[in-house]
Amino acid sequence: MATILSLKGVSKSYKGQNGGVTQVLDGIDLDVEEGEFIAILGFSGAGKTTLISSIAGLIEPDAGDILLHGKQIDGPDKDRGLVFQSYSLFPWLTVEKNVALAVDAVHKDRSKQDRAALVKQKIELVGLGHAMDRKPAQLSGGMRQRVSVARALAMEPEILLLDEPLSALDALTRSKLQDEIERIRKEEKRTIILVTNDVDEALLLADRVAILTPAPAATIGRIFDVDVPRPRDREAVNDDHHFQSLRKQIVAYLGKLNEQGSSVGESSVELPEVVPLDLFAGKEAELPAAYTQAAKSAVERRYMEFYKLHKVYPTPKGPLTVVEDFNLLMDKGEFISLIGHSGCGKSTVLTMAAGLNEISKGGIILDNREVDVAGPDKAVVFQAPSLMPWLTARQNVALGVERVYPHASKAERRDIVDYYLDRVGLADAKEKMAAEMSNGMRQRVGIARAFALSPRLLLLDEPFGMLDSLTRWDLQDVLVETWNRTKVTAIMVTHDVDEAILLADRVVMMTNGPQATIGKILKVDLPRPRDRKALLDHPKFYQYRQEVLHFLAEYDHGPAAKAA
Repeated sequence: MATILSLKGVSKSYKGQNGGVTQVLDGIDLDVEEGEFIAILGFSGAGKTTLISSIAGLIEPDAGDILLHGKQIDGPDKDRGLVFQSYSLFPWLTVEKNVALAVDAVHKDRSKQDRAALVKQKIELVGLGHAMDRKPAQLSGGMRQRVSVARALAMEPEILLLDEPLSALDALTRSKLQDEIERIRKEEKRTIILVTNDVDEALLLADRVAILTPAPAATIGRIFDVDVPRPRDREAVNDDHHFQSLRKQIVAYLGKLNEQGSSVGESSVELPEVVPLDLFAGKEAELPAAYTQAAKSAVERRYMEFYKLHKVYPTPKGPLTVVEDFNLLMDKGEFISLIGHSGCGKSTVLTMAAGLNEISKGGIILDNREVDVAGPDKAVVFQAPSLMPWLTARQNVALGVERVYPHASKAERRDIVDYYLDRVGLADAKEKMAAEMSNGMRQRVGIARAFALSPRLLLLDEPFGMLDSLTRWDLQDVLVETWNRTKVTAIMVTHDVDEAILLADRVVMMTNGPQATIGKILKVDLPRPRDRKALLDHPKFYQYRQEVLHFLAEYDHGPAAKAA
């Protein structure tokens, strides 16, 4: 194969408002062969978008050359089609007209009939032939991203550039779009460069994986050849020893890049020996008769119970049962991962457990008390960091601490706040305003705030879903380390199979909604404390992974799949 694209010593820096200069890219060298699929794997802030924008001609490098067929590129052109992370569609135009805009702009030499035929062909190629007359507001996130891919393909570029186009999508929609990209690669035979922070995505799609070193002054640290035979089925490759070996190598290399920046913190502050005030003392509701009857069984450890839990929402077409007959017993100090496709009711179950969502039928019992109202005894960490942006990290955590420890001294409350902020790696950022923090730092504050409440129950609703892999791994380590100390009873909603296994004592898998319920429960018999590297070498890890992947593949259909 001939070389279609060459990057030689590409560097780029930016000047900040205070006059300081940040070197983003530093001497990027890469040759891409015609028809090759390259995945550029890196972490937030490593310069992935700067690199892909430079290739697209949207950013001019400070130094180095970007050569297409041996000639220096000069700004954007139709030979390079770019799909952004955000959809970038005109909301008032239909799918057909959004794609036609690009076609009319770059194919002016073709007849109106030929342009219309090209628009139709590319829309059908991404599986949206039935939705040509719909506007973006009538489409799911996955469908909108397909429109963006169709628009890029309709330019008939020599190179298709994909800048994390799937990162904002749920796991099911993401897998559907990955399959779509693979089909396009096979049918269109185009050269594709994909920017991603997902190791599995890179291994499923690419011929080679180029890894960017962390910022600043990012460069290509290492390139891995993905010599796993095609077609690559995400469930089948899990059993492939060569795939496992390659995956371990990449994860180990990424872990090595991260070693110097690990931020699981120690604390110089001693945690005070004070217990939180029970804000609901004396307000116990009478337990349901059905629960009292069931409690007469031989089960001794019944710290938390979901008993015939239902959630029904009214709709114009009648009642819609989202969750049906959800039954689960949990021991004190147990960590449960809740996994399933979008729309299966995971977050609905979590919000009912938090007392934030009314229970339609059945009940939830926590520590012999019915859950019917929200409170600090049930700490929640949401996907989006919910902080007061005008307050510092310390002030955000102190809000909850002051409520549940009103009987403690001011010094004791301050020590509690400082202890947990130190633990999550924010020892040097306690006085930083939330508005000035990255998403990863804000989420650390959210985790510190949750643990500082000393809750009976910790609820985590995809707390790392918006973060890149490096930050995600880092915060998983923070969560594991802090949980190891507290052993708080915890439930975590996640789409990430590895995350579910790493953190949990049991993985609870939910069937597709509506009328979602528990489909399978997997006991994770792995020693604690758990280490990511050791986990990948454990003989049971890929067996557990396969069980969860197989379950998700079985339920890869229904309303959620069709909407993707």
